[in-house]
Amino acid sequence: MIKIAPSLLSADFSRIVEQMALVERAGADYMHLDIMDGHFVPNLTWGPKIVGDLRKHSALTFDAHLMISQPENYVDDFRKAGADIITVHYEACIHLQRLLVHIRSLGAKAGVSLNPSTPVELLQDVIEDVDLILIMSVNPGFGGQAFIPNALKKLREARALIDAHNPACELEVDGGIGRSNIADVVAAGANVIVMGSSIYGAADPAAELPALRDLAEAPLGAGAR
Repeated sequence: MIKIAPSLLSADFSRIVEQMALVERAGADYMHLDIMDGHFVPNLTWGPKIVGDLRKHSALTFDAHLMISQPENYVDDFRKAGADIITVHYEACIHLQRLLVHIRSLGAKAGVSLNPSTPVELLQDVIEDVDLILIMSVNPGFGGQAFIPNALKKLREARALIDAHNPACELEVDGGIGRSNIADVVAAGANVIVMGSSIYGAADPAAELPALRDLAEAPLGAGAR
């Protein structure tokens, strides 16, 4: 089953509750929340307080992507705020395995994200402690960037690792995905697709989301992950 995770980074913040409801009605599976600290990535977004306020307005799974330094200091707060999936960056974690176990102990699913320059093979020793792998197909920090083609190779590698050692783990991809390449990332093994500007930047986001889902599921038909 393909899951669509609209990224609120591309939403109109002045109408954020309306924008959340729009994609929920259109069939979104996850609400993707990009957490940025201005240090690990060159941008600032929101903290646990805002996530907690948003949590009151949606029943969807909150997929929190922590693009922050020292995430171990903040995962408890984001879990208390209502994050259901907490994804941390491999590059930001000194004790990654310990942090993944801790996230699970909080009752959340534990995810790990890889920047474009970080090889998939580095996850071999933590694959059994992960509920979601996120392959970045752009350099994190800003929406609207162009897709990096090498991400397809990394998705295939991550899919092989998951299938061999932790088949229940989800494989997510984020960055530069739209009508032209959504089928490609699904064919490479992704089953959770994060999209921001492709949905919120469309003339009719409510119609665009199901259209993108149709394109994602067409290559695999009934056998789609």
